Amino acid sequence: MTLLEGLALLLIGAMAGFINVLSAGGSMLTLPLLMFLGLPPQAANGTNRVSIVLQSISAVTSFFRAGARYVGLSLRLSVPAVVGSLAGAWLALQTGDALFEAILIAVMAGSAVLMLLPQPRLDTRPLTPERLTPSVYLAMFVIGLYGGFIQVGVGILFIVVLYRMLKIDLAQVNVFKVLIVLVYTIPALAIFLVNDQVRWSYGLVLAAGSMSGAWLAVKVNMSPRGAFVVKWLTVVVIIAIILRLLLG
Repeated sequence: MTLLEGLALLLIGAMAGFINVLSAGGSMLTLPLLMFLGLPPQAANGTNRVSIVLQSISAVTSFFRAGARYVGLSLRLSVPAVVGSLAGAWLALQTGDALFEAILIAVMAGSAVLMLLPQPRLDTRPLTPERLTPSVYLAMFVIGLYGGFIQVGVGILFIVVLYRMLKIDLAQVNVFKVLIVLVYTIPALAIFLVNDQVRWSYGLVLAAGSMSGAWLAVKVNMSPRGAFVVKWLTVVVIIAIILRLLLG
């Protein structure tokens, strides 16, 4: 790894960690970056999980210190997500590089569009155990399956399920999201690790940046205008990455 590559990992990692906590889409920056730096798609997919785990630990710790704690409910939602993530990680390892890149481009394009759609204003209420219906657990399994496979844009799925479906306040959605992602990513990372698809040097440098970005995101109370600007900047970068992937 060169000095320039290390700086790129730190910078993009910080941006991704910040975006992942406040919104979604961080892996749309980090996964292609790892591929651009020469890692094969499967190794990039596995290495990216190192950053996700460590940035999630940073975000969860910061949320806990700020008094936001929903451990019991988050762990209940995590059970089907873990099952899904194990299946998704295994499926990813069976996917050829060309197909994986095609899926990545399609997912990034779709996620970029979804990120810019306005969120409806809903009457939200706290999540309680009796609201955890079979359909919610099924949705968590699907999120885990997707996250285990590619992770890119998984935060958008959390917003669909937790905000639109369960009508949980977006601030609470972020707390649930980071804890559930942490729980289901650990076994997914283990599968990639067992199959020798993790490059620790790249993953740890990327994680150093993403942890700092996640920590900052928890501290920042962004205005709607600020969040809108972050989304647009992210989408611009994503479009540039998609063009780079398409042009080879």
